[in-house]
Formats: sequence, structure tokens, C-alpha cells
Amino acid sequence: MKLLDPRMMRVGLVVIVIVGVLLLTLSGYLTPAFDSATRPIIGVQGWISTRFLALKDLLTLPRDVASLRQRNAELEGEVSRLNTDVITYQQQLKEAQVLYALLDFARTSPENQYIACSVIGRDPSPFLQYIIIDHGSDQGIKFGMPVVTENGLVGTVDAVTAGASRIQLITDPASVVNIQLENSGTEATITGSITGEIQLSMLPQDVTVQNGDIILTSGLGGKYPSSIMVGQVNSVTKQVNSLFQQATMQPSVDFSNLTVVLVITNFRPLDIKPLIP
Repeated sequence: MKLLDPRMMRVGLVVIVIVGVLLLTLSGYLTPAFDSATRPIIGVQGWISTRFLALKDLLTLPRDVASLRQRNAELEGEVSRLNTDVITYQQQLKEAQVLYALLDFARTSPENQYIACSVIGRDPSPFLQYIIIDHGSDQGIKFGMPVVTENGLVGTVDAVTAGASRIQLITDPASVVNIQLENSGTEATITGSITGEIQLSMLPQDVTVQNGDIILTSGLGGKYPSSIMVGQVNSVTKQVNSLFQQATMQPSVDFSNLTVVLVITNFRPLDIKPLIP
């Protein structure tokens, strides 16, 4: 009887073991054993992975912080630029709205010709009420021309150079304007003051004057065209022994926020002083 080859026996045994292990694995009998055997290995791998990631973060943190700081600086610069743009656009929108209002006003008075001028300065003296505009004789501005906005009367051209002009406001102490009360048709005058308050004078005692009465230019004296809005009566004072009432006026123009004005160029003021006795 011939003996089996030992090598063949070992190969067969290995095959049998492998097949047996595969069968046990597929059937699930070895799963608990595998879990128990691999659990320590997985724990060690997790511990090593955690420490590796922590070490990586520690090594890369300075670079990340520097990158974040740079990005933050870039974003702050962008926000600052955008804020500047917003302020610029708001200013441009405000100027466009003012110009549109002036244009709309000019269309409602086609009998007059206007030149739009920017306000570039104010008289520094607290006793004078003047503004400076960026148009002068080179642009057709002449002494005595009336100045208005869409809200009403501003004043008159008081001095002119080639490229700029000075405007005397109706709030100036030396300013006198002949006016008319719209409701009653009563004529009077308004004068400015050092404080900027505008006084009504030459109001007869028998005329009914109320707060809120509209005041327009009368056209008398030849200094201003008629029917230009001036303001409203603010307060009225009657004195028993006086020939005239006293009143103050709230101007329709906000003189503290003037940025653009209109100069009426086709009106020629008249000098009637030699005719007054």
C-alpha cells in the first residue's frame, strides 16, 4: 500500500481549514471572535488618528490664523469701501432730487429764465447773511438779479466777480422786501435782522392778520418780480397806541441747507430811489 505524500496532506489540510473558516465566517459564527480580536486594534488606530489630527491642527493653526486675519482685513476694507460708496450715492441722489425739484419749479414759471448755481460759501460774519455761488459775470450773472429756489425767495445778487457772485439773503439786516399777504391783499414790507428773524412792518391796525397767512412778493419797488413765495406769518403783535401791527415771518426757504439756487436772469431790477422824495 502506497503512502500519501506528506506535502499533499498538508495542502489538503490547509484547504480544509480555509474552507472551514470561510464557512464559519459566512455563517456568522466567527463574528464575535473577529470583533473581539479587532476591537483593540481599532481603538489603537482611533487613538493614533486623533493624536495625528490634533498635531496637524497645532502645526497648521498659525498659518490658518494668519490667513483668517488677512481675510478679515480684506473684508473690513471692502465694507469700508462699500460704506463710502453708499454715502457717495446718497449724496448724489440728494443732489439729483434738488436739481429735479428746481427743474420742475422752472417749468411752472416759463416766463422766467434761470441759471442754476451751486452754493460754495457763506459769509463768516455773524452779523451778515450772505452766500456765495459759483457763477459770475462770465456766466451772465448781474447785480440785482433775484435768486430763488423751488420753495421760494432767497435774496438778490449783491456783488459779482468773473466766476462767482455774492447773494444777500432776505434774512440779512439790510434786506428789505415789499410783500403782499395773499389772503387780504394787504401790502407791507419785511426786513431781516442780526438773529436771522424776519419782521413784517407797515401792517395797518385794521387788517386781519393770522398765523399761517401766505406771504408773496408784491413787485412794488422794482426789486423783485411779483407773486414769488416768501413764507408764512409766524406771530402777530398789536399795540394799542401804534399805527401798525408787528409780526414775524417763517421763511419758506431753509437757508441753513441751501446747496443749489436759481438766478432769474431775464428780470431787470429798477432803481426808483431818485424818484422817491
